[in-house]
Amino acid sequence: MKKRLLAVIFWLSMPTGSALAADGATLFLANCSVCHQANALGVPGQFPSLAGRVDRIASTPEGKQYIVGVALNGLMGPITAGGNAYSGFMPSFKMLPDDQIAAILNHVAGLPGGTDATIFSVDDVVAGRKKSITPSAMVEKRKALEAQHPLP
Repeated sequence: MKKRLLAVIFWLSMPTGSALAADGATLFLANCSVCHQANALGVPGQFPSLAGRVDRIASTPEGKQYIVGVALNGLMGPITAGGNAYSGFMPSFKMLPDDQIAAILNHVAGLPGGTDATIFSVDDVVAGRKKSITPSAMVEKRKALEAQHPLP
């Protein structure tokens, strides 16, 4: 009986929904750090650094849409990021709720300083869900964005 009561108390004390989404750092560690590392600096040649780049890419409306698109649709194919070549696969994270994706993106956009940015909204993610494309098509979107202005 005591074990059951303790389990219920523990379960009720766990953050859910928006409470969990508010912590972009925790969500990033749980969902993204296996590849991009806990500090979001990636692994050269394998997984690109996100720190110091996501906010710069998202500084234009097209760049912001691209970042949301990568989170929702994944990315597959050769890219250059931060002067390093990559040819790999990033999975889609569309299974996560919109508020959690926005929290993760805002966390990463605030790196390397560590203060979450307020660049991405839940509405941005909702709009991005309406434009589902393949991971390889995201590489083409990246090339088009790169043609407009160099990406970091």
